[in-house]
Amino acid sequence: MQLKPIPALLLGLVFSGAAQAAAPVTFNKLWTTPAAVAGFTSEIVAFDSINQNLWVAGVNGVDVLNAATGSLLQHIDTTGFGSINSVAIHNGLAAFAMESSVDRTLPGQIVLFDTTSRSLASGINQITVGALPDMAVFTADGSKLLVANEATPTTYGAFDPAGSVSIINMTNRTVSTAGFAGVPTTGSGIRNPGMDFEPEYIAINAAGTQAYVTLQEHNAMAVLDLGTQQFTSVIGLGTKDFSLPGNSIDPSHKDGKIELRSADVKGYYQPDAIAAYDVGGVTYTVMANEGDTREDDGDKERLKDVVGVTGPADLGQLNISTTDSTTGDLYTFGARSFTIRGTDGSIVFDSGNQLDAEAIARGIYADGRSDDKGVEPEGVELFALDGQMYAAIGLERTTKAAVAIYNITDPANASFVDMIVTDGDVAPEGLKAFSIGGLHYLAIANESSKTTTLYQLTAAVPEPETYAMLLAGLGLVGFMARRRKAQQA
Repeated sequence: MQLKPIPALLLGLVFSGAAQAAAPVTFNKLWTTPAAVAGFTSEIVAFDSINQNLWVAGVNGVDVLNAATGSLLQHIDTTGFGSINSVAIHNGLAAFAMESSVDRTLPGQIVLFDTTSRSLASGINQITVGALPDMAVFTADGSKLLVANEATPTTYGAFDPAGSVSIINMTNRTVSTAGFAGVPTTGSGIRNPGMDFEPEYIAINAAGTQAYVTLQEHNAMAVLDLGTQQFTSVIGLGTKDFSLPGNSIDPSHKDGKIELRSADVKGYYQPDAIAAYDVGGVTYTVMANEGDTREDDGDKERLKDVVGVTGPADLGQLNISTTDSTTGDLYTFGARSFTIRGTDGSIVFDSGNQLDAEAIARGIYADGRSDDKGVEPEGVELFALDGQMYAAIGLERTTKAAVAIYNITDPANASFVDMIVTDGDVAPEGLKAFSIGGLHYLAIANESSKTTTLYQLTAAVPEPETYAMLLAGLGLVGFMARRRKAQQA
């Protein structure tokens, strides 16, 4: 649903479909802010609860935005440290994941900033980690910082640095490294695209005892024991059969139509972002099944162009895995869905073809991507609202920025709630939910449009006379916090 200005929303929200008619969540757009400098791409967003600011990372720096207004407070140029891939914040400390600007196969580093002074943190503030650190996350108590070192080779078949996860002890800022040598594998569908395991994204369980790491190109998840600080297993995530009811896809961008249909091909799930939550003491993971190939596309080709492999004529334009496909047994990239799994990799819920179908219904489906991963689910963020748990799923390949919202309170019976569609934004990359003073928000970093947008989340449509209070919530809470801080000084 395309959101209108707040007064129009309050006069009457229009939903399509029975599931949306009873949607318990509404989304009010508060602001959109463009990138501050040339060359900046809005990719990963983190929330600083101490100063109530948003820190947005994008290649050459970090934009620090006032969460109440979206106004730029400072652009931090990080090019002196390398190329920034991610930012994570805990208790006034921002961790920048920096890949080497000399050669990305060399070790990268974590650079620590103080979120109040917006300058390098005191003490040890530059920590060497593995090659191409792509994502960083603090444990809930802030005692550890985990870094996914993707370690992508520059030239395939030449030097391939070892993928790993760096575990930083934040008390003394020392590092241990978890690698994959000798780690047992389970499950099915683990790919071999011609390089070693490349950690993409990390989620941590509520107890802080285990981390779950997506290995996107290999279609696997690794389980990391945070006690021993070693991987215990690599779990193959299987494949999705697009010929089954509810899994239909649009496999062609050149057939002159947008149509979801049964296709005799399987998709590797290949999740990018992952999140974790507990229900009744049981941990579940939530994965956005983006799909990915080698950067040189050395494992990808259109079916019609693959020598020695044939298949249905209407799949000729579909990109398939050349390292895995044979005649009568075709494999493509991504599942065009999000999946809830147990920590053993077992599927509890999959959204089937709902994400593609909802994008088509809203007129934002990018038919040019039909041959290659569809709407391409990439980002995941979880948030609790009014006693319910929700998942926000960012879709990278739609004509307007789209984030699907699902109620995942009951993992096995997750249900579609609505889709946030934002005019002017394209390709949501990073999502961050946060709360201030009992009010709830979702920040969206959009890579292609180089914009950051903030929505307010509410559990019910507010009365018209209260909309001004809701809109002013961030500013009021921020003012009160500053006033308390001044009184304490």
